[in-house]
Amino acid sequence: MFTYERKIPVDMDCGITVYMQVLGAKWKPCIIDMIHKGYQRPSEMHRLITEASPRVLDMQLRELEAMGVVEKHAGTGFPLRSHYTLTELGMSLIPLVAAIDNWGKKYGEQVKQAIAGTAA
Repeated sequence: MFTYERKIPVDMDCGITVYMQVLGAKWKPCIIDMIHKGYQRPSEMHRLITEASPRVLDMQLRELEAMGVVEKHAGTGFPLRSHYTLTELGMSLIPLVAAIDNWGKKYGEQVKQAIAGTAA
């Protein structure tokens, strides 16, 4: 399997860079928020985040698991039903995700207008 190797090292002493390594992908904050709100099964996430393909969501869940943000719990029986929970590290991200959500709600209309080209 081919693994991309960066030519320029990532500055992991920068807090923003560390944040971006964990939550920089498009759907990761949404995934963390959903798990925190009780939507723990991948099928629930696939159903609720319709803009993302199931493959992308599954890939980002695996990345969050590899970073120690979420834990995967595999069920028994057939069909296998897995679910995810937040780790202590994952729970520490909830205030950040909530702040992003609050900011989006506060400035959402202004951003929509800017995107539409009607900003004052």
